[in-house]
Amino acid sequence: MAEDCIFCKIVAGEIPCAKIYESETCVAFLDIAPVNKGHALVLPKEHYPAIWDVPSGLGKGLMEALSKVGAAVKEATGADGLNVMQNNLEAAGQLVPHIHFHLIPRFETDGLKLWAQQPYDDNDEMNSLAERIRSTMG
Repeated sequence: MAEDCIFCKIVAGEIPCAKIYESETCVAFLDIAPVNKGHALVLPKEHYPAIWDVPSGLGKGLMEALSKVGAAVKEATGADGLNVMQNNLEAAGQLVPHIHFHLIPRFETDGLKLWAQQPYDDNDEMNSLAERIRSTMG
C-alpha cells in the first residue's frame, strides 16, 4: 500500500466507494466523476504505478475482473458499447498513480469522440520505429 495513494486508501476501507466487484486480487467501483453514468474503475488491490510494474501473474485476475465487470456495466446501463481505457503516467492522463482500468459505457448518442489519429510519413518511418521498439524488449 502506498501511503498517499487514494486508491490504496479505498482498497483499505479508509475512503468509501460504490464498490461493484471484489476478488482476492482486484476491486472495482464506480468513478466519482463519470464520463457516462456507470463508468467504473477496475484495479489491483496491490499498488503498482503503471502497466509495466504489474507482475504477469496478476494478468489473469485483472482480465477476469474486466470481463465480468465490463459485461455487467454494459447490461445494467443498457449501453451500446464499452470503452476499456488505461493511462500510464501523467502525460497520458493518469491522475492517480495506481494502475487502473476505466470501463466506460458508450451510447450511440453520447457525442464522445476518440482522439485524432495521424499517419506515419511513410513505411520506412513506421518500420524504423517498430524496430526500435522491438530492440528495447530484448
